[in-house]
Amino acid sequence: MNKYLILLIFLSFCGALPLRAQGQGVTTETYPTKPVRVVVGLAPGGGTDIQARLLAQKLSEFLGRSFVVDNRTGAGGTVAYNYVAKSAPDGYTLLAVASGYAITPAVYHKLPYDPLRDFAPISLAVEAPMLLLTHPSLPAQTQQALLALMRAKPGALDFASAGYGSSTHMALALFTYLGKLKVTHVPYKGTGQALSDGVAGQVHGLFANILSGLPYVKMGRLRALAVSSAKRSGVLPDLPTIAESGVPGYVTTTWHGWLAPAGTPAPIIHKLHTELTRAARAPDVAERLAADGGEAVGGTPEKFQQHLISEIARWRKVVQAANIRVE
Repeated sequence: MNKYLILLIFLSFCGALPLRAQGQGVTTETYPTKPVRVVVGLAPGGGTDIQARLLAQKLSEFLGRSFVVDNRTGAGGTVAYNYVAKSAPDGYTLLAVASGYAITPAVYHKLPYDPLRDFAPISLAVEAPMLLLTHPSLPAQTQQALLALMRAKPGALDFASAGYGSSTHMALALFTYLGKLKVTHVPYKGTGQALSDGVAGQVHGLFANILSGLPYVKMGRLRALAVSSAKRSGVLPDLPTIAESGVPGYVTTTWHGWLAPAGTPAPIIHKLHTELTRAARAPDVAERLAADGGEAVGGTPEKFQQHLISEIARWRKVVQAANIRVE
């Protein structure tokens, strides 16, 4: 055979390698060829659900295939996590997670999946602060007044969360631990349900992702007392931080990222990461996120993996320090 022809064949083969997963027959050019399921472990209406639907819609536009959100609630999101961990690693079942994903290893003794080994990170997509919210009927109109009320009547106030072990539960736990406070925790099956009862006055207050809580604040149906981040939010510049309002050292934010089952071909992970980052930074999505206090993050799958490792270690320390009951 002509040596130039052999060289041409060899170079053509090498050029095709980045597009094809070894032994999988999957290419970045052909994926996806059918609808993609995006599993969310919490009920509709919460911050995780909101960002998942926002990004799924944009991915559908970019890739020409439907990205459909599937809410599978239960056990602090672990029902959904386990479902995706055991799904086929073909890129057609993905998992949208929030900060609570890194909390579950600290609050549940036995998980049917490994939060690091059983998943392939795609991207850290969005980060946003939380809001400390109360019903307008509560006399306390500032965080300082709320702290005084909590200390005068230990355990008398009911505070909702998106569920045991959720990011909103941990935000509350960190608040009561650092502030040396006692409240009654009322867990729900998602932020949407917790917000509904908060608006109805069935509970006195709650922590909520700014993405899901801000609309109720703007309507006057909930009162925002403080923001959970280290600095004030650009969308609520007059709202103080929790740390500057009587609970020194308090800082936590909620983040949102996407995962796939471990073993998903690298070309698919790469394409999803590229398109998810592009979706989060699309002008209309970025504008919507910014208006609601969120910010597109991006970052490589490797950086997201390191973020998960760091967050899991951090919340284990908080659970232990706050003496939170582990199930």
